[in-house]
Amino acid sequence: MDSIIFDVDGTLWNSTEIVAKAWSEVVRLEPDIHVEITASSLTPLFGKILPEIAQALFPKESKERQLNLINKCCEKEHQFLLKETAPVYPRLEDTLKILSQKYPLYIVSNCQSGYVEVFLQSTGYDHYFKGHLCSGDTGMPKGPNIVQLMKTHRLKSPIYIGDTLGDYTASKEAGIPFVYASYGFGEVPDYDYTIAEPYDLVSLFSK
Repeated sequence: MDSIIFDVDGTLWNSTEIVAKAWSEVVRLEPDIHVEITASSLTPLFGKILPEIAQALFPKESKERQLNLINKCCEKEHQFLLKETAPVYPRLEDTLKILSQKYPLYIVSNCQSGYVEVFLQSTGYDHYFKGHLCSGDTGMPKGPNIVQLMKTHRLKSPIYIGDTLGDYTASKEAGIPFVYASYGFGEVPDYDYTIAEPYDLVSLFSK
């Protein structure tokens, strides 16, 4: 293993409460949209690409309006997350500090453009990571983005850490091992390794 690639939501932090507040504010300004958005309703959607989330939240709307609404939601979400840092998982910074001394760390997410930057700015963790890529930047899903990141940074044997079945599938598409963050949002029936908290990575990768 020569590097570690992380998912964000459900792996590094849990922004669902703040995102739900931001998106609810957008929806309140749309008098013909009657959708209740809560942290629990967002949890199963996080990890999907934005058009899929928009389709799930606003199924009666045209694709054009779905994307318009979700883009407004994302803009508002960035504002909220820069004002109030979402909770990161326990001992995350200790974990990143230790791992980054031995391995280059990266992020690949299905999020919108700018979201990873918001995470890094809000938490102050930018200096732990060597690079990142997301679907909003490339228009591609997670699997191809992992491959693209590997090519860009010349990574030969990275490992991917995520919390959903989509993360597992993406890592297999990229041909790299998968570590299941069981404390996150999803259920994954198969994986190469599993962790119950971020700090478990320290002992896992010191073997």
